[in-house]
Amino acid sequence: HLINFLLQTLKQRRVQVVTALQELNTSVTVVLNLLSNDAVMKQMESVRDQKTLCTYLTKEFDFKMDMMESMYKLAKFRYECGNYSITTSYLYFYLLVMPTSDRHYLAVLWGKLASEILVQNWDLALEDLNKLREYIDGGSANFESPLHLLQQRTWLIHWSLFVFFNHVKGRDLIIDMFLNRPHYLNAIQTMCPHILRYLATAVIINRSKRNALKDLVKVIQQESYTYKDPITEFLEHLYVSFDFESAREKLTECTEVLDNDFFLVACLDEFVENARLMIFETFCRIHQCISIQMLASKLNMGTDEAECWIVNLIRNARLDAKIDSKLGHVIMGTQPLSPYQQLLEKIDTLSVRSEALQALIERKVKVRNNSANAGGENSWASKEF
Repeated sequence: HLINFLLQTLKQRRVQVVTALQELNTSVTVVLNLLSNDAVMKQMESVRDQKTLCTYLTKEFDFKMDMMESMYKLAKFRYECGNYSITTSYLYFYLLVMPTSDRHYLAVLWGKLASEILVQNWDLALEDLNKLREYIDGGSANFESPLHLLQQRTWLIHWSLFVFFNHVKGRDLIIDMFLNRPHYLNAIQTMCPHILRYLATAVIINRSKRNALKDLVKVIQQESYTYKDPITEFLEHLYVSFDFESAREKLTECTEVLDNDFFLVACLDEFVENARLMIFETFCRIHQCISIQMLASKLNMGTDEAECWIVNLIRNARLDAKIDSKLGHVIMGTQPLSPYQQLLEKIDTLSVRSEALQALIERKVKVRNNSANAGGENSWASKEF
């Protein structure tokens, strides 16, 4: 009886949905005819002024602005039915015709972005993401309050992850938007510091954006009291504390994090490769002659695997070094530099070594103090009892 009741309910619901869809289609027949006319759509796309476009449609066709309210309802109805591809075309028409001051304009922008993401059309999704960002950044006049504006930016940050981790240029664009645009960086720090995980991953796997590493590490340090995960801690250990052992341990944890993250799982192999290279490059800035066995332990690799990995780096011209197989050493190469460049290199190297030495001293002092405190407590406890 329960199954029959559910089937009957579903049949009745289907009749209601089909009836409502037919009524909405009838109310916007003129608009649907325009959408099916490729010549008219090309003409509409060439008209930049919205008022001129409305005048053209009103004169040439039996079009009325009142129809757009029904068109909005039809697009929303189609979206709720799962017809995302059709929804994108309806909302595209709406955005062409209606001004940015329209009360549904923001909702239409969001609906268009969501629909393009759901049909996995990443090029158009990126265009819609930029349009939505421009509208949000256009001024507080479009929003009720600064809090509403901040909320919209926070939503956009989260939705943009679908685009940035699927579009070809996404790894560059996520850094430009999240790190180089103060409004969005402030939104991340205020509302969603967990997004730093995705920003950090993009910087690690994108070698062309390593110049952003310094700014990113500063932000991670600032937010470390509210948010930490293995990926942000990996960068903090490597570039703040110069603690290679902790960085190696965090790299192992990072593989588990990426393997279970919806957006990052596809970047796992690339992340591990680049993270190992970052450890290696940082280590090489401090040491000129390195034991392959020690290096292998820092990179969570076997000795033979580490040697092959270094050979491939040298072969692909990503590393100026040579391997002494008898001693099992990697000897870093040096290229002739101008006196000015030599001075800059020495200053940079001294700075890195000083920071590494300072971090090492601080760790040893901390361990010594903890041991002393523990010894004092034990002696006190023995006296007391």
